Amino acid sequence: MLPPMPATDPPPATADLRSEDDHLVLVVSGEWRITRPRPEWSRLSPATPPTQLRIEPTDLTHWDTSLVLFVAAVTRWCREHDIACDQSALPAALQRLGKHFEDETRLPVPTERPSNFIAMVGRAALDSYRKSLQYARFMGECTLSVLFLLRHPGKFRWRDSLAEMQRCGAMALPITGLIAFLVGVILAYSGAVILRQFGGDIWVADLVGVTMTREMAAMMTAIVLAGRTGAAFAAEIGNMRANEEVDALTTLGIRPIDFLVIPRLVALGVMMPLLTLYANALGVVGGMAIAWGLLEIPPQAFWVEMLSIVDLSDLMTGMIKAVTFGAIIGFAGCLRGLQASRSSAGVGEAATSAVVTAILLIIVSDAIFAVIFNALGW
Repeated sequence: MLPPMPATDPPPATADLRSEDDHLVLVVSGEWRITRPRPEWSRLSPATPPTQLRIEPTDLTHWDTSLVLFVAAVTRWCREHDIACDQSALPAALQRLGKHFEDETRLPVPTERPSNFIAMVGRAALDSYRKSLQYARFMGECTLSVLFLLRHPGKFRWRDSLAEMQRCGAMALPITGLIAFLVGVILAYSGAVILRQFGGDIWVADLVGVTMTREMAAMMTAIVLAGRTGAAFAAEIGNMRANEEVDALTTLGIRPIDFLVIPRLVALGVMMPLLTLYANALGVVGGMAIAWGLLEIPPQAFWVEMLSIVDLSDLMTGMIKAVTFGAIIGFAGCLRGLQASRSSAGVGEAATSAVVTAILLIIVSDAIFAVIFNALGW
């Protein structure tokens, strides 16, 4: 019986430089493993940069992340010295991984905070201007998409929109109802403490009715959906962007705005007023319960007094705000999702940014509505 042949060690990872005309050729060969010794580009880089550098694999038996890191170091060195780097001879998978690695690690160079106050204000103004342009561009694309779908209603994805209505509408009823009920309880209890000192207990109905229909129902519902639905939109679209599904839609000739954004905007625009009406009812019930238990005001008297002060203009004010807030939530969630970086961290940042942006715009728009309705006498 013949003795077993001794196992041969795999060839080590090597990287050699040779000159050809006016450029350098970097030859990589052997077995590149992250757990084995391997060359370092910092020791191989020439003192005099060439005009071009070409990377060629020769007898490359195995490679893993170690070769990706090595090629990334070479690419970074070439970019710093303004040298053309030819990687066309490398395997396609290695080129793709190197490109992803370069995109994820190319971070903006941190700049020192200017000591001049005017410079700080100028930079902040430029940043606000750029963000305003992004918002305006995205809003314009959504407007054009809506006009296109109005002319071609058969291309609107009704099934996706109905599914989003289920998610952001029916599934949000428990949390929206609970918060609206508790807000009505808080308003009634706070008002009762003050009004009973002046013998105006019955006016608690006026306080709860007007506040809920004009402000709190739409505002609290919008804040709940901003944290619940806006973040979900941003995370879902951001994950699709990280998985290159958005790029696939563009490659197939499908506009991401039509496919992803408009069905979600329609769903929120339809469900926000319905959820606001639901919150109005639960808020009034909460106030009625406190008035009955604390002030001994019968529900019939509470209802009659509330109807004496709340009219259709108060209800329509809340509905107008609800539609606007729903559009803002969908706008912020979808925009941040499409702007997310292609990583898991970028998805989380997009969700956080969507919630912050939505709540900020909701409060700003509510303040603008307050001024406009006051000027109109509503």
